[in-house]
Amino acid sequence: MNCPHAAAREAASSGGPVVIDPLVQDLDGETARLRDAGPLARIELLGVPALTVTRHALARQLLVDPRLVKDLDAWGLWQRGEVTHEWPLIGMIDAGRSMFTVDGAEHRRLRTKTSQALTPRRLEEIRPDIEKFTEELLDALAEQGEKSENGVVDLKSVFAQPLPMRVVGMLMGVDEAEHPMLMRRYKAFFSMLTPQEERLALLAELDVFYAALVRERTARPADDLTSALILAEEGGEPLTEEEVVGTLKAMVAAGHETTIGLILNAVRALLTHPDQLRRVLDGEIPWETVIEETLRWDTPTTHLLMRFATEDIRIGDDVIAKGEGVVISYRAIGRDIEHHGADADDFDITRPAPIRHMTFGHGPHICPGAALSRVEAGIALPALFARFPGLRAAVTDEQVRKLPVMTQNDMEAFPVLLHG
Repeated sequence: MNCPHAAAREAASSGGPVVIDPLVQDLDGETARLRDAGPLARIELLGVPALTVTRHALARQLLVDPRLVKDLDAWGLWQRGEVTHEWPLIGMIDAGRSMFTVDGAEHRRLRTKTSQALTPRRLEEIRPDIEKFTEELLDALAEQGEKSENGVVDLKSVFAQPLPMRVVGMLMGVDEAEHPMLMRRYKAFFSMLTPQEERLALLAELDVFYAALVRERTARPADDLTSALILAEEGGEPLTEEEVVGTLKAMVAAGHETTIGLILNAVRALLTHPDQLRRVLDGEIPWETVIEETLRWDTPTTHLLMRFATEDIRIGDDVIAKGEGVVISYRAIGRDIEHHGADADDFDITRPAPIRHMTFGHGPHICPGAALSRVEAGIALPALFARFPGLRAAVTDEQVRKLPVMTQNDMEAFPVLLHG
């Protein structure tokens, strides 16, 4: 990649753009700096300049603005060859043709079948499966705890990570034997420690895997989302193999990564606020409130990449210039004092007003799996604490390390003791 961004780096060193840390060493500090930088802040992503939205009200406005599009070809830096496939984050933007990368009528066409497969009725139908998976993984957690010399077990690898992968795998028709492979590949893809050459190879491997799945379901359809995406409605235009592959690749990533973060962040928040945990376990406050406050306070998605301006867009005294890239910083939005109050930095499930956040987005591109993630967390969290009411962290809050991922708010591991 050419490096025409020396000006951006010079500005950053003199109080200019907020430099987003690829190693996520101080997420709270970074969130505060973004919020202090204003509603529309200049940032730097691995040497590439962009704008980011840090306020709830402005995000609601821009997420429905048709002048901001997903089309990579509208990005000025891409047009001029200043950003290429050598940039480590390009795979999160140029992820193949799917409902995540197009707008308007094409987006509606690609999104329709996914939405149909995740209706409230369908989610209720699979609830017993989620409950079964949860109980099996709680058994595995107990077994690991008994085998451990000091009683410590990693809540992430044994419980929070495999649960959503099992659920999304079931929905997509992915054999359970493939789940560990997929989790390894997605983890490596998102990690900023993975060399870009290896990351691009991972994307190619995922394309091959999903293409084989699509061809299998084309020949032998089943009762799963993959088959539903392939089979066109009567009179409708079928999706191409590229479109189905792109949708599956993105849906599996979003469908398990977001829920991992939600479950772990909720457990961590409750364990560090024992007075609030007690009120939940006593039945004073519903688990739904815990989930919504966690989604606001410690969003599973930190920064969402990226939309591009098709013309100049004036925002107060600022302008999003034609061709500029715009990031949505959901964690800063969740801590927006103007929307959530002066105590926005506090985890508080006793907030008097309804918790109105936009962690799953807003407008046409709102996350299609939001309801599924809530259902999974709504089953997993109460079951976890019912089985292990004495659950406590085996490390201090300061010792919990974040994964080096610029877009997802996830932990490397979460060591816990199952019995206090």
